[in-house]
Amino acid sequence: MTEYIVVLALVVVAAIGVYSFFGKTVRNQMAGVAQEISGKSSTTQVRNAAAAANSAATQANKDYSLSNYDEATNSGN
Repeated sequence: MTEYIVVLALVVVAAIGVYSFFGKTVRNQMAGVAQEISGKSSTTQVRNAAAAANSAATQANKDYSLSNYDEATNSGN
């Protein structure tokens, strides 16, 4: 049973990490969809989503170790 809890904790931590990389991108894409549905242009939201995706790609491409893994969370950006 303990092994399952450990595996679940690892999955949760991984999900939080992925969301910290791509959450802003997804939020901006959904904002763009909402703008388009309401009949307004979503150009700003699409640009914001692209910028967030580029930022996530830059963060993901860096080398991390156990001493600095928390820098990968993209917090503060």
